[in-house]
Amino acid sequence: MFLKLFGYLFGIGTAALIAVAAGAYIYTAELEAELPDYEVLNRYEPPVTTRIHASDGALIAEYARQRRLYLPIQAVPALLQQAYISAEDKNFRTHGGIDYLALGNAAFSYLEAKVSGRNVRARGASTITQQVAKNFLLTSDRTADRKIKEAMLAFRIEEAYSKDKILELYLNEIFLGLGSYGVAGASLAYFDKPVGDLDIHEVAYLAALPKAPNNYHPFRHPERALERRNWVIGRMHINGYITAQEAEEAKAKPLSVNPRQQGSYLAATEYFSEEVRRQIVDRYGENTLYEGGLSIRTTLDPDMQMKARVALRQGLIEYDRKQGYHGPYKQIELGEDWGAELAKLDELDDVPGWRQAVVLEVGDTFANVGLRPRRLVSRAVSDEREVTTIYLEDAPWANKLSTKVKGEKRKSTKVSKMPELMQVGDVIHVSSKDDRYILEQVPAVSGALVAMNPHTGRVMAMMGGFSFKDSQFNRATQAKRQPGSSFKPFVYAAALDNGYTPSSVVLDGPFKKDQGGNLGIWEPKNYGGEYAGPSTLRLGIEKSRNLMTVRLANDMGMPLIAEYARRFGIYDAPISGLASSLGSRETTVLRIVSAYSVLANGGKRINPSLIDRIQDRYGRTIFRHEQRVCEDCRAESWNGQEEPDLIDNRDQVLDPMTAYQITSMMEGVVQRGTARVVAGLGVPIAGKTGTTNDEKDAWFVGYSPDLVVGVFVGYDTPEPMGRGGTGGGLAAPIFTEFMQSALTETAAIDFRVPEGIKLYPINAKTGLLAQAGNGGVIMEAFKPGTQPPDSYSIIGFDADMLEGELSSSQEATRAVISGTGGLY
Repeated sequence: MFLKLFGYLFGIGTAALIAVAAGAYIYTAELEAELPDYEVLNRYEPPVTTRIHASDGALIAEYARQRRLYLPIQAVPALLQQAYISAEDKNFRTHGGIDYLALGNAAFSYLEAKVSGRNVRARGASTITQQVAKNFLLTSDRTADRKIKEAMLAFRIEEAYSKDKILELYLNEIFLGLGSYGVAGASLAYFDKPVGDLDIHEVAYLAALPKAPNNYHPFRHPERALERRNWVIGRMHINGYITAQEAEEAKAKPLSVNPRQQGSYLAATEYFSEEVRRQIVDRYGENTLYEGGLSIRTTLDPDMQMKARVALRQGLIEYDRKQGYHGPYKQIELGEDWGAELAKLDELDDVPGWRQAVVLEVGDTFANVGLRPRRLVSRAVSDEREVTTIYLEDAPWANKLSTKVKGEKRKSTKVSKMPELMQVGDVIHVSSKDDRYILEQVPAVSGALVAMNPHTGRVMAMMGGFSFKDSQFNRATQAKRQPGSSFKPFVYAAALDNGYTPSSVVLDGPFKKDQGGNLGIWEPKNYGGEYAGPSTLRLGIEKSRNLMTVRLANDMGMPLIAEYARRFGIYDAPISGLASSLGSRETTVLRIVSAYSVLANGGKRINPSLIDRIQDRYGRTIFRHEQRVCEDCRAESWNGQEEPDLIDNRDQVLDPMTAYQITSMMEGVVQRGTARVVAGLGVPIAGKTGTTNDEKDAWFVGYSPDLVVGVFVGYDTPEPMGRGGTGGGLAAPIFTEFMQSALTETAAIDFRVPEGIKLYPINAKTGLLAQAGNGGVIMEAFKPGTQPPDSYSIIGFDADMLEGELSSSQEATRAVISGTGGLY
């Protein structure tokens, strides 16, 4: 009877077991059919941070949606690997994908807690391999199906990949807080150092984060973070990775978290890096920029960039202070806590030495102001509130109030008391000087500076305004402004290419042009309204004579001038109308500087570039600015061979002799003309000022043999800058300030004279051949087949047009024209 019963039960059990096995098989088969292809791990390309570097390798900026730097396992220090293995999966190197011992311990702990009546969450026992399966191939759903799929994938991953590859995938994918993904990104985010520089207490903290980064936030939950970090240190000791002494020393250390700043990392580079960002987006798209892991080596010279910032800001502040105080930066309601309200505003932290402040009380000669709370590592702002006093006597430039009504000119009103300048709630800027705070203000006028190597087109420095935090608009590349007389050298270059010489004489006298239709008569004037009579081309450019330039353009025809403007890259679209010869068509500072670079380098076309080289995430070069060819530059050693030749395959867009003639003439602008302030540099400099109608734009573009610099000053919404608001009065001093610090000791070399040029002594006023050594005699450059005249003809003279137009001061000119008087 017993055997019969046993056989019956055995049969039922066997059938049930077969049924369960069959069900399990069908269930797992269905799950297996739904498994994703784990071979995609071979093609893993996570979003990686794009990094922008200066020419010396210094980091300028980073761009990423996920702050991640991919590291191969060979580049991950053993100590960091050991910290994560200790914290996440101590048997990682030995199990086959599932750690059964850890799984059993977790299940036992959970059942024990339930039996004792404690309500606890089940402790995870996922291995690193399982986490790779979940993070890369599955969702985070807490279901039985997902856990079984995770285990199945873990087995397959272990069979297909080495332990090192699995750990590499894991360490580069995990989210670790502060916007960082992967250990390399987290090392920079938390400690501002590469993984190779991390100490035991630092790797332990990073290894404490994968489970829940926000729970162990170093500033929100420092005690919890410290406890978890020390637990990891303990596990590292238990697993034999560090000694007991090392563990105790590491536990005794604070968290020492030093978050890395985001945005630009190198001072004064914000305008430059933003322009690079825009170019990368235009070239490759946003996804490549923010996820592609590009390595971009730029042309930026950090030292020169800092000098550009100092020179431009100093010049803008100097002009702005002459206009007086133009009101608060912003206004706020003080409320219960003025510090909190002030901290909500964007801070101009790219202006060294300045602090935001809010006016709390105003007296006749002083104002009590609350200083913006200083930023701390551990909190957004401190709890302290700092109050100081500023005095009207410390800011004598603010003794007048500058106001601007739309549609009207800027006006200035004299003030003698502080309440006439500011009121409670005004947000201002102050700086510390001699233990006192003094009033500062962001200039209403703006400007730009670009410095370029004329032989390569590499942009070495760029400032697009006073403060990027105040305005991200880049006046060097985005602002299109009239270049004014800084365009004239290209009119003169066309003339020199078409039969004129530097000593050719052109009439500087009244000029009228019937524009046709209802446009009426166009009658341009010189700056100042006077005429100089017959003058050489050299004098015309030195003194920036509008009427001579118009006559040249009229004689050659505007289509030729338009072709030169296109050839030099100043404009893309054709220009027309004689007014365009005076720089009435808008362009950018970068384009003008690029055009002057052609003059400086002997007429070779250059492509301006902020980028030297771009590499993809694998280190492959996908862009290189330098296109010149050097076949023998890669020789492994020198065996007595000749120096390699750098083959210059750039287009020659201007005769080298013409380029030198224009350069020599523009040296005269500095020595005797409208930019004499630049002569104080004491080195060979050529350049040209530019001023537009009503002094709305002020330019100076100049160069030494190896550096071209362009400076622009003007209001963003063009308005007159008043007396002295010229290229020579505003832009040239900024150029001079920059060049004084930027030029090297070797900058005193003369401009290179091309083969074929002959130098003759001429009279600087008449352009006639003269005796060397006599007063008023200069050396002038002539092309082969040309020489100084011993008599002259006046280009552009029309006696009928002049009748009744010349002032009494021009009777000498009439005498010259008629042949009865001396030369004017």
